[in-house]
Amino acid sequence: MPPETPSHAIDRLDDDDYPAYTMGRAAEMLGTTPAFLRAIGEARLITPLRSEGGHRRYSRYQLRIAARARELVDQGTPVEAACRIIILEDQLEEARRINEELRRRPAGRSGEDDA
Repeated sequence: MPPETPSHAIDRLDDDDYPAYTMGRAAEMLGTTPAFLRAIGEARLITPLRSEGGHRRYSRYQLRIAARARELVDQGTPVEAACRIIILEDQLEEARRINEELRRRPAGRSGEDDA
């Protein structure tokens, strides 16, 4: 992958999904250890992208999820359970969003084209 041009790199500063943070920097920002980030990765809560050299890179979105996991772990929840809770919270929020979207549709419309 060729290096980004300066203007393209600046465009990524507002991208929540851009993997801008190394494992060390991410752990420092969260006040945790790289081992914690590896543990939530192994639990499949987040999947960091890899640099060309194979190093883990995290996005701001992933850091917010990791921060929520750390909050639960700090309250005494085991890492695996914290990850499952967060996944279930995310699924619940998505179901609520879909439910609200369906309620807003006029009666008799399934949302699919009748073609």
